Amino acid sequence: MSVSVLSPSRLPGGISGLLQAASLLSLLLLLLKAAQFYLHRQWLLRVLLQFPCPPSHWLFGHSREFQKDQELQQILKCVEKFPSACPHWIGGSHVRVWLYDPDYMKVILGRSDPKARGSYRFLAPWIGYGLLLLNGQTWFQHRRMLTPAFHYDILKPYVGLMADSVQVMLDKWEELANQDSPLEVFQHVSLMTLDTIMKCAFSHQGSLQLDRPSDPAEEGSPEGGRGAGEGQEEEAHGFPGQPPLGQRKSLVCPALPALQDGLHFRDHLDQMPYTTMCIKEALRLYPPVPGIARELSKPVTFPDGRSLPNGIIVYLSIYGLHHNPKVWPNPEVFDPSRFAPGSARHSHAFLPFSGGSR
Repeated sequence: MSVSVLSPSRLPGGISGLLQAASLLSLLLLLLKAAQFYLHRQWLLRVLLQFPCPPSHWLFGHSREFQKDQELQQILKCVEKFPSACPHWIGGSHVRVWLYDPDYMKVILGRSDPKARGSYRFLAPWIGYGLLLLNGQTWFQHRRMLTPAFHYDILKPYVGLMADSVQVMLDKWEELANQDSPLEVFQHVSLMTLDTIMKCAFSHQGSLQLDRPSDPAEEGSPEGGRGAGEGQEEEAHGFPGQPPLGQRKSLVCPALPALQDGLHFRDHLDQMPYTTMCIKEALRLYPPVPGIARELSKPVTFPDGRSLPNGIIVYLSIYGLHHNPKVWPNPEVFDPSRFAPGSARHSHAFLPFSGGSR
């Protein structure tokens, strides 16, 4: 009498055979993935041989050394130690090459490589596919539609608000200066920031000239307009050569009424070079876009002869570029004179809003 294939006596052996086959298949897939991981990592190590970097773990990369909330600080360390570029291993077979040299930036931004999908994918559910995430011709079409929004006239309604805010600031400073211990108040405020704002508001350049007494004996004479000990007070507050805080309210910028009316806004901006210098220096120190990512669609060779193949993701670190001591001496020092009219610098040394095609 024949025994059925599906009889209870045959089931345990059949299940055992299926489990063995599944285990063998899983093992083969695991070995295949391990081989792919190894081969891809070896390929990356070969193509990045020209780009040294800090030691990394074969599996975790730099993830254990580079904490997420310290990435900018780690970029600065790489900028100091590794010239122009530095690979950052996200995992054993995933890497991004940080770029922070103006020549490197110019080469990449002059190409049409697409944005790295993995670097921006998490933004799509939040902001949608607008200018930040689009590429190529679609980006140009959307940018053309938004061109009117970038006109100077858009700023005119805000000029009065800015002028009123400056007046409120000056009134508050006068109150602070009249207190018994003004230095105790000012110690909680960055003197650098105060000095910058005062120079912006009371610069002797262009339309921001002070309405001060034009006494020829004022400078360098005991009978001048400044009383005894006044210069020492200014130096103590960090404003050398500026009027005492108690007199700030009476000083008027002749361009202010026109700015409040929103008239000739662009002309007045052109007459405020020091204000522009301060704004640019602030954008250098703290760029609103710290970096952008591109996926190389074709090989690239940089001016120093080093090259990268297609498929590599490069991260253009604008923060690293702006703090590169080879590009900006003493990069952590706030120095608006870097952007003085006529000053020379690399065309891609200052990129607070990126550049080139998107």
